[in-house]
Order: sequence, then structure tokens, then C-alpha cells
Amino acid sequence: MKIKTKLIVSFCIIIFVPLLLAAIAIWSFYHIQAREIEQNYGIQDVDAFHIVSSVQLLNRYTMQDFEELQQQARTAPSVFSNPVYLEQVNDTLLQKYSYLVVREDGVISYNGGTDNEAVTGALPDYGATDPASNIGIYLDSTEEILVKQLDITFENGEEGSVFIVTSTKEMVPEVQKLYWDAMISIVLILTLTAVMLIIWIYRSMITPIRNLQKAAENIQEGNLDFTVGVQGGDEIGELGLAFERMRQHLKDNAEEKLNSETENRDLISNIAHDLKTPITAVKGYAEGILDGVANTPEKMEKYIRTIYNKANEMDMLINELTFYSKIGSNRIPYNFAKINVAEYFKDCVEEIGLDLEAKGISLTYCNYVTEEVMIIADPEQLRRVINNIVGNSVKYMDKAARFIQIRIKDVGDFIQVEVEDNGKGIAQRDLPYIFDRFYRTDESRNSATGGSGIGLSIVKKIIEDHGGKIWAVSKEDHGTTMYFVIRKYEEVYE
Repeated sequence: MKIKTKLIVSFCIIIFVPLLLAAIAIWSFYHIQAREIEQNYGIQDVDAFHIVSSVQLLNRYTMQDFEELQQQARTAPSVFSNPVYLEQVNDTLLQKYSYLVVREDGVISYNGGTDNEAVTGALPDYGATDPASNIGIYLDSTEEILVKQLDITFENGEEGSVFIVTSTKEMVPEVQKLYWDAMISIVLILTLTAVMLIIWIYRSMITPIRNLQKAAENIQEGNLDFTVGVQGGDEIGELGLAFERMRQHLKDNAEEKLNSETENRDLISNIAHDLKTPITAVKGYAEGILDGVANTPEKMEKYIRTIYNKANEMDMLINELTFYSKIGSNRIPYNFAKINVAEYFKDCVEEIGLDLEAKGISLTYCNYVTEEVMIIADPEQLRRVINNIVGNSVKYMDKAARFIQIRIKDVGDFIQVEVEDNGKGIAQRDLPYIFDRFYRTDESRNSATGGSGIGLSIVKKIIEDHGGKIWAVSKEDHGTTMYFVIRKYEEVYE
């Protein structure tokens, strides 16, 4: 959930949830208190208007008492001159925040409440109300009273009025309890809503932010072996995913750098080892010449040729190292050109054949492509590929009768080059890794035969940069066949 959506949801929760819960709570309390009012005071059909309006509720409180007074006025008006009866009625009214006042011939003959002249003086005159009405009159005086008036005629013929005076300042306990319950419930609802929102926002926003802070601290300290652990579909979750990708990228770079440093150390060690052998030979034969050991023209020629060959080996190792540095920075210089396959590989084989013949290795060349087949390639780099593959085959030949066969085939849109030897072969467990940099199938064998361990990785890089593919098939003690393909050149006509 997006942060914008969370804010909208939070706003809706703050506004509508408390209103809904408060309405439910007040509705519940209203029904409970209305039932208590009906039971305690005998009032029927109490609705919300009566509870909210204290005047209406107090008016209904004394309705039954007023009806009883009306009945007495019709049947026995003499009781209104009886102080005992009046006290009994007044005691009942006092429990309902009311009291009784009797006025006879304009004079107050009984007052069960206060002697305040402002109240007694404000009472309505005889005949001011409908005799059949039991609805009180609200007198807006400082006392805030509700008056029900009953006009009667005493036995002596004098006219008078009986009043039920109710103070509207008082609040019915049940209504008061309803107000307090409503206030407390609203406070609790607001508090509960705020707590829930705080917990929700804390878990969905503050906690992920703290996790991001810890992740940043770990990265600052160089610790990359952890998981950010921030998820979700909001902006913070997306930031957490970005942090996790950054952490993984930094970790991969650190591991790659460590591996690269290890590989570079191995390369330096291998090159140093491989240079040591020809340098030792050069020094030995040079000393032989200086000491006069090469005292015949034949020996002198042999010593000088050996020094020349060893210098060539060192030059090849240095060139390989230089070329590897260009691979690392992806700066291999290519000069692509249109090449005739048959002519190019014929020249390559003739050049390689002379060297192999000198080493007693039989070379067979088979060309199965037509004379007009062309490819786009860098002649120098493609020659490096052939030389590296053939040189690798020569290193690991261990049989008396040694041979290498080169085959050029037409395979549809590609030409396929196959270089087969009868050397030691490669174990199946090592075959998938032979094109990896510095991978050695046999450390002791490499130490004996020399080599930096990057020859086949260079070959793979060059072939892939030509848009081709290289792979190998081998069987231990029988030999290895290297395959690579390069796409043919085709004229495009518009």
C-alpha cells in the first residue's frame, strides 16, 4: 500500500471509525438508560428526544402525579386543604426534583419547596392553562422551573390552583450516567483509534525505516552479509528493495574484486613460474657461449637457436599477459575484414604444420567448404584462437604417435572448425570449466607443462566477440576435440 493511500486510510479511520463506534456506544447506552428510566419512573416510550431534553423528561416524570391530582380534584377537592395529604404528595414529588404549591384565593396556602417570591410570584394566574392539559409551562426565571397548573374550586367556593413546580436545573441520574458513559466511551474510542493508528504506522513505516538505517550502518561498516528485510508495496518497500539490490551488487562487486585479486596473484605466480624456465635456459646457454663451451659452429648455432626459441616463449607469455589485461578492460582491438575461409585456413595450417613437423607431430587438414564461402573476422585474433587451441593440444600429448587433425565444415549459416588431438584428454568433471579463467584441470600437469591458465578463456572471449560459440568434447586417455562456429558472410541486396 502506497504512503498516499495509507494517509487517506488513516484520515478515514480518524474521522469515521470514532464516529461509528461512538454512535454504536451511545445507542447502546441510550437503550440501557431508557429501560432503567421506564422501570424506575414508570415512564413509557422514552425516546432520545426526551433524554436529550431535560425539560421534556422532567415533564413526563411528574405526569402520573399530576393525573392523580386531577382525579382528586374531581372526586374530593377537600383533600387540598388537608396538610397531611399535601405533605405526602410533596414528599413523593421531592424525589422527582419537584414540590407542591397550593394557592387559594390568590394567597399561597401551601408551599412544599422554597419561599422564593420570584417563583411564587411568577406562577400563572387562575385559568391561564387548559384544565384538561397536563403539559407544564416553562418559566424562564433565574430558578429555571417547569410548572404544571391544576385549577380547582375549594369547598368554601373560593377558586385556587395547585402547582407542581419542577426545577430543570437538576439532571436525572440515568441521563447523567448516560452523559458520563458517552463521554468516557468517546475518550476510550479516540484513544483506542489513536493507539491502533500509531501501531499500524509504526509497523508499516517506522520499523522499515529503522531496518533501512541498520542496513545503511552495516554497509558503512563493510558488512554485506545480511538481508535488508524490508518488504511491501509502498515507497518504503521499494526503497528497501533498492537497498537490497545495492547491497547484493556491492557484495557481488566485493566478491568479484576478491576473486580478481586472487586470479591476478595466480596469474603473476604462473607467469613468473613459466618465465623462470626459459630465462634459466637462456642464462645457461649464454654462459655456455661466454665460457667457450660452444666451441664449434654447430654448437654455437644450437645454443643461439635455443636462446632464440626461449626468447620467443617469453615473448608469447608476455603477449598473452598483455592481451589478458585488454580482456579485463574490454579493450581488445579488432580489425574485422571479409575473409575467404578456404584460403585463410590453408595458410594457417601451412604455418602451424612446419612447427608441428619439427616436434614430430602429424597434422591432417580437411576442408569441406566451397571456395566462395566468406566470413567476417579479425585475421590476427582468429589466428590466435587456432594457435592457442593447437598449442594447448601439443602441451598435453603423451603418446608416441602424436597427431592433430583440423577440419573445416559447412553447417548452414555457420562454418564449424574442429581441432582434434590424441592427447591425455580431459575428465568429464573438468570439461564444463576449461574455458574459465585460471582453471586448471591438473595443477601438477600445468606446473610441468607451463601455461598461465588463461589461454582457453582468451579463445572463448575472441570467438564470442565474433558472434560465435566454442565447446569441447573429450575422453580421458583418448584425446580432445575443440569445436567453434563463426557465422558466414552473406551479401544483403536491396
